[in-house]
Amino acid sequence: MSLYTAVRPLLFKLPPETAHSLGKLGLRAAQSTDFTRSLVRDQYLYRHRKLEVEAFGLTFPSPVGIAAGFDKDGHVLQAIADLGFGFTEVGTVTPSPQDGESKPRLFRLPDDDGMINRLAFNGQGAGRVDDRLDRTELPDIPISINVGKMNDSDEEGAIEDYRYVFERLYDHADYFVVNVSCPNTPEEYDEEDPDHLRKIFSTLNEANPEDKPILVKVGPDSGREGLASLVDIVHEQGIDGIVATNTTTDHSGLESEHADEWGGVSGDPLEPKATETVRTLAGLTDLPIVGVGGVRDAETAYRKIRAGASLVQLYTGFVYEGPSTARQINTGLVELLDRDGFDSISEAVGVDAEN
Repeated sequence: MSLYTAVRPLLFKLPPETAHSLGKLGLRAAQSTDFTRSLVRDQYLYRHRKLEVEAFGLTFPSPVGIAAGFDKDGHVLQAIADLGFGFTEVGTVTPSPQDGESKPRLFRLPDDDGMINRLAFNGQGAGRVDDRLDRTELPDIPISINVGKMNDSDEEGAIEDYRYVFERLYDHADYFVVNVSCPNTPEEYDEEDPDHLRKIFSTLNEANPEDKPILVKVGPDSGREGLASLVDIVHEQGIDGIVATNTTTDHSGLESEHADEWGGVSGDPLEPKATETVRTLAGLTDLPIVGVGGVRDAETAYRKIRAGASLVQLYTGFVYEGPSTARQINTGLVELLDRDGFDSISEAVGVDAEN
């Protein structure tokens, strides 16, 4: 039994946001000195040539990354790299500080190994994140910025929100993710409307002097027709990749105490739908796909890779499995690649995708 497995029941007695804050404080302490960073790397960091991935012009030392929402304001970038993750995503970042929904707004689903969240883009805002990253020695893994809008912005205001965050944090990002699929923000208009998406992408393309990769994050509830329409726009606008998926509004089959709380579902209940979305997208495009939703071990990561994901991300799986998660997935992926006769992650990408 790992130390985290032993202490997790105690952590799970705390409100989820309190436990998350304590966990982040622990990671900040772990990255605070060269000595503690070395201890963390010795315990958790695992690299292997078979795990290296080339995607949208960047090199990832591992295909396993942290999803948006875990480190919204860029506090623990070094710790995430030291734990063995191959990339991380800061955000969702909005132009100004934003409280999000009132608490409680994050709920564990222990009987389902999942979570429900309705955070609604809470965070410190682009200015604070920019100042922090200016003072931070960034780790040697790709860092993305997930750009979002203020919850009270109208359709035109949202375009300017995305532009502002993109330009304010441009120098800190290796690539960007446009978040237009969050189920927990006010629905004043259709964020995935084709004309609205074209305006977002064309605006960001115009503000992209170094041609940094731009990806779009999609939801799991669109269906094949909706995904095909989005892929057409992505190709038309020269977008570099797709993150699949955001959380789901489908609460069917949940058995935990808070199953009826409104918000997006993540973790194990999302895994089949998210993986199927990856598989569908892989049949519609050759662009790199980042698979998210229900990744918690090597098998769930490998399932998304074989479905068509070049990279995978997790958040809820990290909450349930703890600091050794990346190492366990990375070592397990090497074993699975060896088992199936693949010499690299890229050889396994999409072998189970739609034709």
